[in-house]
Amino acid sequence: MKAIVQDQYGGASTLTAQDVARPAVGDDDVLVQVVAAGVDRGALHFMTGRPYLMRLGTGLRVPKVRVPGVSFAGRVAAVGPHVAGIVVGEEVYGAGRGAYAEYVATPQGKVAPKPAELSFEEAAVLPYAAFAALQAVRDHGRVRPGERVLVVGASGAVGSIAVQVAEAAGAEVTAVCGPRGQRLAAEMGADVVIDYTREDFTDGSRHYDVILDVFGRTPIRRLRRALAPRGRLVIVGGEADRWIGGLQRQLGAMVLSPFVRQSLRVFVAKENADTLHQLNELVTAGQVRPVLGPSYPLVKAADAVATLQAGSASGRIVLMV
Repeated sequence: MKAIVQDQYGGASTLTAQDVARPAVGDDDVLVQVVAAGVDRGALHFMTGRPYLMRLGTGLRVPKVRVPGVSFAGRVAAVGPHVAGIVVGEEVYGAGRGAYAEYVATPQGKVAPKPAELSFEEAAVLPYAAFAALQAVRDHGRVRPGERVLVVGASGAVGSIAVQVAEAAGAEVTAVCGPRGQRLAAEMGADVVIDYTREDFTDGSRHYDVILDVFGRTPIRRLRRALAPRGRLVIVGGEADRWIGGLQRQLGAMVLSPFVRQSLRVFVAKENADTLHQLNELVTAGQVRPVLGPSYPLVKAADAVATLQAGSASGRIVLMV
């Protein structure tokens, strides 16, 4: 099959198109013929091996998985003998290492039926963002109707979905992003949009029941100033440090939380079909939809990743296979 391959950690310059063997299908696996794959920060972390701490699991010197990509949409080509409820030819989407290829194999528990309301391109860019966004809003933020929710990093892949999920939960949502993301955040349904380059959203003049800090760099002490006395802060990842990726903020929140009235929470998103099924309900109800940016053919994956690294795209980037 055709695939994008990298033999060393890095960005766009490390990617080449090659012919490789199709992935083996395990007993509990689904083999998917990929139609589209998302180009996102999740895939980029695996490509670059940053933060370096993650290399303990992905390979110390070179990537264990040579084909990058984590989010995809396509049609089922084969299933393992223990797989039930998924049939050959079914349109699905989900997560699996090696998505930048004509075929990807992944456990059944990481795929779900593709909603008819979504194109393959739209479905392909959702899994990575949906796992973090839905679990942050529903499982850890426990957002309820009428609550005031602040989403920091609202125009990114995860943040834009979090805004829509919080709105669907009946919350009053304030979105924080840079100048270029203002229009997108408003289109996603945010009630209030704040440009962080012009306004300090942590000055204590406004307080929120829930703050979702998506890959942010704002110190915990400042975020707490904007949090209600018994509010809930949920830290969704981190991008601040190339070695540990903002882990210091997460550890700081965990240590501090037992000693304050506010709830300071961190979590690692779980790749599972249950979250995708929840997302399907929101998509079908017209409450969640991604905004697509540029698309590239598979052989131009390096160009797609370069665009992601440059931060020049408006909307989610997709590879067409």
